[in-house]
Amino acid sequence: MAIAIDTFFLDPNTQGTLQARIQQMIAQGILAGRFRSGEKLPSTRALAQHLGVSRITVTLAYTELLANDYLSAKGRSGYYVSENAPEPVPQPTALPRTDGVDWTRAIGQRFTGGVTPKKPQDWARYRYSFVYGQADPSLFDHANWRLCALQALGAKDFSALTSDYYDEDDPLLIEFLLRQTLPRRGILARPSEVLLTLGAQNALWLTAQVLLTQRRVAAIEDPCYHALRDILNQSRCHVAPVPVDIDGLPPDAIPDDTNVIFTTPSHQCPTTATMPLARRQALLARARALDALIVEDDYEFEMSFLGAPSPALKSLDQDGRVVYVGSFSKSLFPGLRLGYIVGNEAFIREARALRASVLRHPPGLIQRTAAYFLSLGHYDAQIRKMSRVLAERRKIMEKAIHAHCLQVAGRGAHGGSSFWMHAPGQNSHDLAQRLREEGVLIEPGQSFFADPTQGADHFRLAYSSIPSERIPEGIARIARAIATRA
Repeated sequence: MAIAIDTFFLDPNTQGTLQARIQQMIAQGILAGRFRSGEKLPSTRALAQHLGVSRITVTLAYTELLANDYLSAKGRSGYYVSENAPEPVPQPTALPRTDGVDWTRAIGQRFTGGVTPKKPQDWARYRYSFVYGQADPSLFDHANWRLCALQALGAKDFSALTSDYYDEDDPLLIEFLLRQTLPRRGILARPSEVLLTLGAQNALWLTAQVLLTQRRVAAIEDPCYHALRDILNQSRCHVAPVPVDIDGLPPDAIPDDTNVIFTTPSHQCPTTATMPLARRQALLARARALDALIVEDDYEFEMSFLGAPSPALKSLDQDGRVVYVGSFSKSLFPGLRLGYIVGNEAFIREARALRASVLRHPPGLIQRTAAYFLSLGHYDAQIRKMSRVLAERRKIMEKAIHAHCLQVAGRGAHGGSSFWMHAPGQNSHDLAQRLREEGVLIEPGQSFFADPTQGADHFRLAYSSIPSERIPEGIARIARAIATRA
């Protein structure tokens, strides 16, 4: 490995001849551990040009370091850090420092302490991982994604890759959304009514910032997507939790002073309930009566492998009061962080301006790669593959759950990738901790509820990333852990 020439510079504060200063620069790099044994140094000509000194000066410095065993020479190959060079000097332990700033007073707003739990980063090392929202590498089309990325990196797409869109988006990706993705949900929109985001969570944050103030009220499902409550708390609006039932959010229970309604009608999070068509129409009527807006989070609609998905609320909306949120993070992979908002042109204009002031736009390379992956048919092929595999895993999990007499609190009528479970008398947080020792990961239910005590005996089991052959044993371990504390 060659040492980058840019790492060499002469400190103007060092004393001595140029030759001595070059020797000291290289020796200090070795002693500090920045230059390691076997790494190649720049040629004498290249280093001389870089430092603006004569080549003979660099040659003499290298010769002296060679004699002191800091460097070794390999024929015509050049100079390398010697295997016998002195070991790096241990760095002194930093002394305790007294900070002169009172950060408890200096911090104007706090964003820590929210309800969103931290998922284990090492989830893949657990043999029985039922964690929601993680990608299964065996289901992802790596080869075609790589080809699409290479195509996006080509000279033809250089401007799409390197340009600053400022507040705009990749026209190819927007065109595909308008012609293919949204019509599948019954949604017809114009380019000025669509905005790309860094995933659905970013879309929800932008929406909350634009629509809510300290004087407005947001109605949310209870239980709900836990990150949404953190987002709404940051907006400082009044939050009104509305308990859901087997059909999702009940319109009649929404408070009369509500300004914005947040809902997940296709797959209620986390109960997986699907809102029937009659209730969707009733929800729109309730919003119209309140003159309220609806934010529809349509996550996982692609995973409707048990039957055709219900029409999106946005497709039934005649007043333009529904803001639609979609994402590719669940259907492709979570690290993609690519989502979108569809709404009234006036709303999108404000959301676009806010996005531009915070992050401009999602990276051009990601947008163009996704545009090729979708437009070339690879996305549809992957959805078909995922639906087939998830349907198989769901059958296996249902059979195992039934065999061990575990209680299902909610299962998606059209598919999805998880079960919402109920374990009476259990504390799911403690249960999760015990199961980790058995190589099993589950998602405790407390963080989904406005009142965490209500969700203490609930937990979520996902089957998106666990192989079919491991599901029966994983469910058996969960059943044993519950039985031991019954």
